[in-house]
Amino acid sequence: MAQEDDHKRTIVYGDAALKYIRKNILPAYPRFYELWYTYAAGFNHSLNRAVNEIVGAKGTVTTEQLQQIYNSFLSPTKLGDRIDEVGEKISDEIRDMVDMLGQSVESVSEYGQSLEGAQAQLETLQDPQQLKQLVAHLLLATRNTAGSNRQLEGQLIESRRQIEELQESLEAIRYESLTDELTTLSNRRHFDHTIERMVKDASQSQEPLSLLLTDIDHFKKFNDTFGHQTGDQVLRLVALAVKQNVKGHDVACRYGGEEFAILLPHTSLRQAVTVAEHIRRAVLSKELVKRSTGENLGRITISIGVSTFRSDDTPQSMIARADTALYAAKGAGRNLVRCETDPDVEADDTRVA
Repeated sequence: MAQEDDHKRTIVYGDAALKYIRKNILPAYPRFYELWYTYAAGFNHSLNRAVNEIVGAKGTVTTEQLQQIYNSFLSPTKLGDRIDEVGEKISDEIRDMVDMLGQSVESVSEYGQSLEGAQAQLETLQDPQQLKQLVAHLLLATRNTAGSNRQLEGQLIESRRQIEELQESLEAIRYESLTDELTTLSNRRHFDHTIERMVKDASQSQEPLSLLLTDIDHFKKFNDTFGHQTGDQVLRLVALAVKQNVKGHDVACRYGGEEFAILLPHTSLRQAVTVAEHIRRAVLSKELVKRSTGENLGRITISIGVSTFRSDDTPQSMIARADTALYAAKGAGRNLVRCETDPDVEADDTRVA
């Protein structure tokens, strides 16, 4: 069962987290447990790299160093602080623009008053010298106003440039918040939001929608044998195979530690099985070489389960059928694709680790 499998997997991560805490003689604060749990799960590549650099240099890690790593990579306020910082800068730029526009309005108003005054003088003016002085005064006022307008234009162009840069920063933050750093696929958060939207759209439009769930075969054993860095290389390789076989509005995500999910809108079950086969073969065709030694580690394989939208579906029910198909593929020998309508899927209610 899915719940039982998740229980076993998370217990392994939890036990590893406690082991790291004991090994480094650290206080078992919830934030440190979260950090080591994340480290064991391998979700946050930057965090793992930061920890490995410290442990590799000193053999252990201190409370202060862990706190710095937590603040940098896990603190729940980190993303919010960055958004607030960019938002504050945008607000400052807008305030400056409003001030500049206010000054321009005053300048134009003064120029208008000068014109009105000149008109009144022209009606009574008889001395040519006074006319000359009036024209000179109007020319000066015109030049001043034109200069103010040019300055305002330059300031507005610069403000627009800065606001565009800040908007790009917000977009980068948004992208980061929805992207898995290690694989550069969408992350689980993005998947959860997207499948909700796509199921709703499919329900309204009656257009097909399919889901692939993939799992790397024997990944834990591979990770334990060759280490996390090589395990990360495997994850990138599978992610690349996924990217190369999706297109358009398809959404590929890192669903869990070694699991990937691919949402295929406007795609029937038969078409989705074809996509799944292409991904499976793409992964199988690649030989894995350990970068540090050049050692050939052979080939890796993945198992894939496929489900398609039904009129009464929820995101959870679609995921559950794809999950059942996935573990039917693993139970049938791995390196296979199974879809929800295959005869051995409906009867298979067991999970294979």
